[in-house]
Amino acid sequence: MKYRVFKPDNLSAEVLLPASKSISNRALLLTALSGGSLSRLANVSDCDDTHAMLRALALLEDERHAPLPTPAHPATIDIGAAGTAMRFLTALLATVPGTHLITGTQRMRRRPIGILVEALRALGADIAYAGEEGFPPLLITGSAAPLLGGSITLAGDVSSQYVSALLMIAPLLAGGLLIALAGEVMSRPYIDMTLAMMRHFGAEARWTDDHHLAVEAKPYTPAPYTIESDWSAASYWYETVLLAPQPQETATLRGLFPESLQGDSGGARLFERLSVRTMPLGRDFSDPRTMLIRRGSVPQSVEWDFGAMPDLAQTLVVTCAMRGIAFRFTGLRSLRIKETDRIAALQRELAKLGVTVEVEGDDVMHWGGPEAQRPAPVAWLHPAPGTAIDTYSDHRMAMAFAPAAMVLGQIDINDPDVVTKSYPRYWDDLRQAGFTIEEIQ
Repeated sequence: MKYRVFKPDNLSAEVLLPASKSISNRALLLTALSGGSLSRLANVSDCDDTHAMLRALALLEDERHAPLPTPAHPATIDIGAAGTAMRFLTALLATVPGTHLITGTQRMRRRPIGILVEALRALGADIAYAGEEGFPPLLITGSAAPLLGGSITLAGDVSSQYVSALLMIAPLLAGGLLIALAGEVMSRPYIDMTLAMMRHFGAEARWTDDHHLAVEAKPYTPAPYTIESDWSAASYWYETVLLAPQPQETATLRGLFPESLQGDSGGARLFERLSVRTMPLGRDFSDPRTMLIRRGSVPQSVEWDFGAMPDLAQTLVVTCAMRGIAFRFTGLRSLRIKETDRIAALQRELAKLGVTVEVEGDDVMHWGGPEAQRPAPVAWLHPAPGTAIDTYSDHRMAMAFAPAAMVLGQIDINDPDVVTKSYPRYWDDLRQAGFTIEEIQ
C-alpha cells in the first residue's frame, strides 16, 4: 500500500502532538523499578514502541503470580522494532528473577547490542547470545540477589540508550554505579533527560564532571509523572510551515513544554535560523499552544551538528533539499544503526527527486544547493513520473518526506503505516490540516 499526499490549498493546522516516546519509555521503566502503578502516569505515548514496553512489563507483572521461567523454558519477549525497549528491557531483565528470551524483528536482530551486554556482564549479569554474537536475541537469567554494581568505562560516542539503560537500573545495584565516558560524549541531552527523571523518582544520580556519572544504591520512590508532547514530532510541522508556498501560513501545536527535557527541543533554534519562529500564544506559555510562523528570508546555506538531536536529521535534510538551502550536517554517525541505515536511505530517496546528497564517512552529509545540481540547477527537483518514496520500515522516513508535497504538489509514500512507531495520528493530522491523502494499492 502507498499514500499519495497532495498539498493543501491553504494550510490550517492545529495539532495535538503525540506524547514523547522517549520520556514515556523511561517513565514506564522507572515506575516498574520503583514498584509504582502505571496508572499514575499521565499522557503516555500511544505508539508501537510504548506498546512493546507495556506488553513486556505486563508479562513481568504476571510472572509475580506464577512459577518463574527457567533456562529450559524461558519466557519470550518480542519487542518488534522498538530499539529503545530492547536496550532498556535488556538492563531491566538482568535485575529480575527468571530467564527471558528477548528478541525482535529481523532488522532488530541486526542492530548491535554487544557494548551494553558486556557492561551488564561486568556488573554480574547472566546474559547469553541466542543467535549471532553481539546482536539480539538475548537469553537473560536474572536473580533475586542484586547485581554487584561498581565502576565501568564506556566510549563517550556509544548510544545514549546504553548509558540510560545502565543508569536506570543503577539504584538497584548493590554498590551503586560509577560510569566513565571516554572521549566526546554524544547525545548528552538524552542522558540528562534520564538523570532528571531518575531524580523525580527519588534516585541520587548526577554528573560528577563532564565525563563521569555517579548513582547511589538507593531505592526508587513511586511518583506520579506527566509526559510532555514530542518535539521530534513537532519537527514535521516546522518543516511543513517552512515549505508552505505563502509565508503567512502557520501551524499551531499543542502540548509542548518550553522547559523541555528533550534534546530535540533544540530544533526550534535551528528552524528559527531557517526563518520559522516559535511563538507561545499565552504569556509565559500559560496557553498550552504554540504557533509556528515564518518571518524573514530563508538563508542560502546552513551548517549544524546533530550529535545532540540525531532524530531531527532526516527532517532537516529533506527540508533543506526541498527549499534549495545548501547544507553541511555533522554528528550523524548513529543514523547508520537506526531502524534503517538512514544516511543511505536519505541519499537514495532524494536521488529519486533529483537531489544528489554527498556523504563523508558515517558522520557528514552535505549538499551544495541548486547551483551544484547538474544539468538543471534552476529546476533541481525533477522526480520521474510514478516516483514513490520508500520508507524502509522507518517512521521518520515517511514523516520527513510527506511535507515535500508542499513543494512538489504531491508525493507518494510507500508503506505509510510505519508512522505508528511514534506518531499514529500523523496522517489524520495532515488531513485535518488540509492535505488530501489517497490510498493506492
